[in-house]
Amino acid sequence: MVERILLVEDEPNMVRTLVKILERRGLEVATASNGREAIAELAREPVDVLITDLNMPVMDGMSLIREIKDEPQRPAVVVLTGYGTVQTAVEAMKLGAADYLIKPCNPEELMIVIDRQLELRALRREVASLKREVQRTQRYGAMIGDSPAMQAVYRVMEAVSKNKVTVLITGASGTGKELVARTLHAKSPWAKGPFIAVNCGAVSETLLDSQLFGHRRGAFTGAIADQEGVFQAAHGGTLFLDEVSEIPLALQVKFLRAIQEREITPLGTTRPVKIDVRLVAATNKDLRAEVQEGRFREDLFYRLNVVNIELPRLSERREDIPVLVDHFIAEFARTYNVAPKRPSTEALALLTNYDWPGNIRELQNAIERAFAISAAETIEAAEIAPALGSLRPGAASGETRPSPANLGDGLLHDEAAEAAAGQLPPPAVGTGLDASQLEQDVMSLEDAERLVIAAALRRARGNKNEAARLLRIDRQRLYRKIEKYQLE
Repeated sequence: MVERILLVEDEPNMVRTLVKILERRGLEVATASNGREAIAELAREPVDVLITDLNMPVMDGMSLIREIKDEPQRPAVVVLTGYGTVQTAVEAMKLGAADYLIKPCNPEELMIVIDRQLELRALRREVASLKREVQRTQRYGAMIGDSPAMQAVYRVMEAVSKNKVTVLITGASGTGKELVARTLHAKSPWAKGPFIAVNCGAVSETLLDSQLFGHRRGAFTGAIADQEGVFQAAHGGTLFLDEVSEIPLALQVKFLRAIQEREITPLGTTRPVKIDVRLVAATNKDLRAEVQEGRFREDLFYRLNVVNIELPRLSERREDIPVLVDHFIAEFARTYNVAPKRPSTEALALLTNYDWPGNIRELQNAIERAFAISAAETIEAAEIAPALGSLRPGAASGETRPSPANLGDGLLHDEAAEAAAGQLPPPAVGTGLDASQLEQDVMSLEDAERLVIAAALRRARGNKNEAARLLRIDRQRLYRKIEKYQLE
């Protein structure tokens, strides 16, 4: 791509001289004799660097700088000035000019200034591109993670975010179902409308009826005034019904009509009220099994399950754990008003390979506990382990772990391994658990080292020098480990 320069100068001899210098260096040059012509040229085609004189007719250089300073695609501005107007050039730089040159300018000095501005613009473009890529690969709205499992979730969310199709979010407790609902709302055309969340299992049947559909004064004991339900409160926005499986069977008929007809009938009245909401429901139960057991209406299930988003367990997306750890560390650093901490290699291995039966919520609690009990800059495995219910790395994914091995020159010290092993619950008496079965459940030190190095490389975006710094080992040693574990 050829960089484009706009030269704004009213002296013809100066223009000819500078154009020759710039074109000889392979730059594309456009010219303007005053600020008004320069604005017209910028509107016609963007430029990378704008070189402008200050004293010009029609519109001077200072007015030109003021005119374009808030433009999103504003070029880098270099001011041409005489000896007597250096103070004015400084004022121009306060308005956003990047540099200034004194007339008559030296060709080599001119190219140094221009090359510097072109390099800075290229660097900013690269940083912006990297930020967009990080945003694309590690996040979807407020959701974090770029594992294949989460990418599949994001694709479904993107497909349904712009329409009002009913969505059923399923998954274990702690996987982030409400966050999915809020993200769908935030990315929808009605994001400025209300987002109302209701836990259907937290209130009694009578109160749930009133909470969902509203009531009129005198509808039941204690109904001293008219009250609109959440369907009406969410009008023009999103209604999120958590634990929808807990809606009582007797109330499901009324709920079905609300979804099907998009109208509700408040308690104490026979007049239906039209509603306009986007409905998102969530449950950690198998609704098909609930239907078979007679606890959930089949017709309601099909009305809710138009689009299903199944959230994976955290143990099914282990590659997302390091970035989630970083996110929670930054979050609690702000909450506790302290400097961000850094997990040790042993702590990161422990976090990455624990099964997380409580999923993301349990991980969040473990990180917060580490912030609450320790003032050190590094989060150690000993501060994480007590918060974990059990340590059975790989059990959820069905992996078979080799027996423990002594690494000798490995990254993980024997003392750290013993500390981690000390957190293992003892086998239950009478379970018939023999040594070979125990070895399959316990991650070997070699596996732990491989995962720690892989996590460090991810955090360093593949930069081996940075990864070595994070691991606190020299580069040669890291290269040997990368080759050993085939992590290139």
